[in-house]
Amino acid sequence: MSIAVITIDGPTASGKGTVASLVARTLGYHYLDSGALYRLTAYKALKHGVDLADEPALEKLARELEPIFREGKIELDGEDVTRAIRAEEVGVAASKVAALTAVRSALLQVQKSARKAPGLVADGRDMGSVIFPDATLKVFLTASAEARAQRRFNQLKEKGIVANIGTLAQDLRERDRRDTERAVSPLAPAPEAKILDSSDMTIEETVAQVLAWYREATEKRSH
Repeated sequence: MSIAVITIDGPTASGKGTVASLVARTLGYHYLDSGALYRLTAYKALKHGVDLADEPALEKLARELEPIFREGKIELDGEDVTRAIRAEEVGVAASKVAALTAVRSALLQVQKSARKAPGLVADGRDMGSVIFPDATLKVFLTASAEARAQRRFNQLKEKGIVANIGTLAQDLRERDRRDTERAVSPLAPAPEAKILDSSDMTIEETVAQVLAWYREATEKRSH
């Protein structure tokens, strides 16, 4: 029997990372933050002055990535980069890097190898449509640009970072456009994905809905 996988895809700042990690913790499953791989590639490119349009150089960086995911932290080359890769500059660069075919190909195997017993919860843009097409449950988590901008604004405020909600919303719309229009693995729900709009939902309500859907999916498979 194949190892169970729950995929949670969706646009930037939809809360998919928080939801996926909580679902994984509740079930005792492994967690894959696929977006972090692109952020790590972008972070390394920015750190070493690699042009974000230099596809061969970025592919090399992606293939050589050896991040360590441990206790909610991410290490790269001996450095704790958990917070550094969440910077807005890195997020914007990651969206550009993720549009490159060679980079996506380089990171494909890294993502597939995360599927380990007892199960995996993976979040990203194409987890259900490309990486794990046989997933037990596929969720497409979305929210309005305004709701996502407000959440991002609150996160930045907690960190003492000054931001403008209008600018954040515009940035999110631009990233949505880039992600949905790219040639390779554009952001879109897998055909059989369950769409979950969390604009007016709490994190707890969202997690509960995903877990309820997962119970239904596992019961169907067992009959």
